[in-house]
Amino acid sequence: MFTGIVQDVGQIVTLERHGGDVRLRIAVDRLSLAATRAGDSIAVSGVCLTALEIDTKGFSADVSNETLSLTTLGALEVGSRVNLEPALKAGDALGGHLVSGHVDGLGEVLEVREDARSVRMRFACPPSLAKYFARKGSVAIDGVSLTINEVGPTEFSVNLIPHTQAVTTLGEFKPGRRVNLEVDQVARYVERLLDPQVAR
Repeated sequence: MFTGIVQDVGQIVTLERHGGDVRLRIAVDRLSLAATRAGDSIAVSGVCLTALEIDTKGFSADVSNETLSLTTLGALEVGSRVNLEPALKAGDALGGHLVSGHVDGLGEVLEVREDARSVRMRFACPPSLAKYFARKGSVAIDGVSLTINEVGPTEFSVNLIPHTQAVTTLGEFKPGRRVNLEVDQVARYVERLLDPQVAR
């Protein structure tokens, strides 16, 4: 589990293809890996990956063909910047919302505009996910926990404060960019509870 509070922006330094899979080497900047062990989970732009070959400068992770095809990780190149968050540990502060690291679908940046010192971003979302977005609800975009400001039939908007722009990759977003989306887990549970087809 994660919180959607990004702790570092890493960089892809090597990308090795093995059949249909890929092994990434990710360099860290501020993130301490001193307590990280092989097999621990790290969210990479919202995708839960298993850390391997860990040292003070970074870690490696294998990405399956399915994950490459269903997330933005398939478009990564050497030099790409990625949001990083280690898995939540007992006693850690829950500053965002509960995030699983399992991407529900891909969105696309439709609009980026200034809004005072913040930036307002509008995203397209798959029709199958639209019902899970609610005004003032939560969403994880490339692993970043954000509050939804507006919703439409197949789109939604968020505001990025200057801090979020500075410490995540979201400040680099431009129209046309594809992003990983994870809906709020609470919305899924509510849907399940209200589904008349579910056996009581």
